[in-house]
Formats: sequence, structure tokens, C-alpha cells
Amino acid sequence: MKIVMIGTGYVGLVTGTCFANSGNDVTCLDIDEKKIEGLKNGKIPIYEPGLTEMVIRNHKAGRLHFTTSYEESVPDADCIFIAVGTPQSDDGSANLKGLWAVVDTIAPLLADDTITIIKSTVPVGTNRKMLDRLTELTGRDNIKVASNPEFLKEGAAIEDFTKPDRVVVGVNDDRAIKRLHELYKPFLRTEQPFLSMGLESAEMTKYVANCMLATKISFINEMANLCDLVNADINDVRRGIGHDQRIGFQFLFPGVGYGGSCFPKDVRALIHVAAENNMNAEILKSVDDVNDAQKEVLYSKIKKTMGDLKGKTIALWGLSFKPRTDDIREAPSLVLIEQLLKEGVNIRVHDPVAMENVREEIGDKVEYCEHHYDTLEGADALAIVTEWSEFRNPDFDYMKHKLKQMTIFDGRNLYDPKKMTEMGFAYYGIGLKGDL
Repeated sequence: MKIVMIGTGYVGLVTGTCFANSGNDVTCLDIDEKKIEGLKNGKIPIYEPGLTEMVIRNHKAGRLHFTTSYEESVPDADCIFIAVGTPQSDDGSANLKGLWAVVDTIAPLLADDTITIIKSTVPVGTNRKMLDRLTELTGRDNIKVASNPEFLKEGAAIEDFTKPDRVVVGVNDDRAIKRLHELYKPFLRTEQPFLSMGLESAEMTKYVANCMLATKISFINEMANLCDLVNADINDVRRGIGHDQRIGFQFLFPGVGYGGSCFPKDVRALIHVAAENNMNAEILKSVDDVNDAQKEVLYSKIKKTMGDLKGKTIALWGLSFKPRTDDIREAPSLVLIEQLLKEGVNIRVHDPVAMENVREEIGDKVEYCEHHYDTLEGADALAIVTEWSEFRNPDFDYMKHKLKQMTIFDGRNLYDPKKMTEMGFAYYGIGLKGDL
């Protein structure tokens, strides 16, 4: 099948590459000439485990192409996927300027049988508007469109795409269902469901999924903060409720708040959609408020414990909003860094892949260390923000030697509090038996 993927960001590049890897002829299109030239030469603009090798292999095999030309790629396409960014506007709504620019550009180039599919996360009703717009621009009444939301986790995107728990498509045409089912069939061999539904239902499914997961995170974080106040241990509580099959353990780990490009944006976008329909989304507003407040918790613990922070040195482990990605959008680490800098703290940071992105964001306001142990030299405390695997089993004896003060503020509850205390560390986590 001939596929055109418009947009070579996170979703577009992963999706296009995985389709090519299953034997399709895929052209990834982007207006950024520098990015396209880089991709042709094996330079991948994002960090995602396994993606670089897959891009290079499929490009070399002639199944994966890169271009800036609509004219060369769109007319022969069986399926056109739109995977451009839909960033948050000032009012919380999704900015669709880039998407409509694509729609207007492809309209005169569309073949009669081409299916135009929105892969981007868009407000409910967008696919219907695209159908109307393409119908008007082409003067045809046989336009086929589809909504195909993505459910990719950064750091595990290839696994999520090739072994999905479900594929969701919203369609306006039965022929579109058959073609998309054929396209996804190689990834559905273990009986994962292919769920077809209306355009609006598919759009809503994406938002509701992300908002539900964000709600679980904000809920467990709020309960962790309450545990701090009543001398309960959130780890015990989490185990106590997680074995209830109606609740489960996924996304039930307390921490310093969620970040990234999806959860914050999608929660606020659905709040905006509700407001446009004269509904007050009280739960979603609370989820967003709790998450914003949670990004302040680690700083509050540091301040309360250490008092005057001016001139102190704090080591910080983890900058990306989650492990296995270099994405720092809405990252809790940036909030903590800003707060500590205002207090006059000297900050040393380490992250396996995200340091260059942070340097581009804040410059040399902090010291960047190539190894996580290097951040500890003479530091008054260590703050852990992202749960990278290499932070889970460190050499604590060596850490004692490096740290000036044996104090750890763990925003991800990586270590056993009892063992840490026995080793002589002052250890502060999130919701661990009223440690503050």
C-alpha cells in the first residue's frame, strides 16, 4: 500500500516507519527541509529506542522515503495520514492552523480513491469539518476520511505500535474500514481488536483515554500528599488498592506530576471542549490543578527540610518528563530548577539523553554532568525527578563518599525508606509515612 505520512514529528515518524517495516511503501513528508535532509542521512530528530535502526534499515531497503514535495507524493497515495502538531493555544484549545494548511494543500492533489486520515490529536468534530472542507475544495461528494488516534507511549512507541492493545478508527465510509483493517492486519495477529466507530467517537476516545490516565496520576499524587499528613505509607496504600481488579496498578505510582506533550495538553483541550458546549468539566479542572501543584511538592520538601537554600548545592537526577525519552515538554524538572535557582541554589544535573534539550531551554544556568555520580561531588542534597533505570540501584557507599550531606529527596520513591535510614541517609519521598 502507498502511504504518505505528513509530519515527521514523534507520531508521524514512528507510525510511518512501522508501516514501512511491515512492507508498505511510505513517504514521510515535512515542510522542514533541514529535518528531511537529516532523515535521508540517518539523522533522527527525536530519541526513541530502536527507531534510528528501523528508519535506516527501511530507508536503505527503499520502503521509506522522505520529501518536502506534496506534488510528488500525494497524487499516488492510497492513504494520507496527517500527523502534524496541534499545540495548545493560550485559551487551552488545540491550535489547528497547521492541520488546515495541510488540508488546503492536499485538496487539489487528491485521487478519487484516497483516504485522508487524521492521526493528530484533534478536538471532537475536526474530522467532520475536514470532510466538509475537502468536499467543498474538490467539488466531489466521494471524499473518504478517517480518524485514527494514536496511543503511543514515548520510550515504548515501537512496541506500542507493533503490538497494540487495540486499534481505533473513526470512518465515514465502509471502504475506508476495509482498507485500514488491511493496513493494520500485520499488527493484530494475536486477536487485538480493530474498533471501528463514528468520527466523533474516535476523536473523543483519544482524549478520554489520556484524561483517564492523567486522572489516575493526579489522584494517587493527592492521596500520597494526604499520607504525608496522616503518617500513612502510600506504597502500602497503593498495594492495598491496586490488587482490586477494578482499579489495577497501572499509572498508580506517586511522583512529582505528569508532563510531556500529551496529558497536559489533552486535559486542557477537553476542558475547553466542555466549556464550548456549556459544560463545566470540574473533574478535569481538578486533575490539571492537582498536577500543577504536584510539581511544587519536591521543592516544598527541600525548602522545609533545608531552610535557607542560598549558596547550597543540589544534585538533580533526571530531566526528561519520563524515562526513555528526551522530551522535556512540561517536565517537572524544569519547575524544580526554576524554583531552586530563585533561591540561589547551585544546581548540577544529569540525564541520559535530555541534557541538550534542557541546555537549549535554559542555557548554562545549571551545571551539566556527563555521569550521574559527578553531580554529587560536595552536594548538600540529591533530588531525583525522573526514574531512569540507571538510578534504581546506585552504589550507595560511593554516594556517601561524594555527597556533603547524606540527604535524598526522591520524587519517584525508588528506594526502600527503611534501608536508606539504616545506611545513614536522610530520605524523603512522596507520601512515605509522614516523612515531612
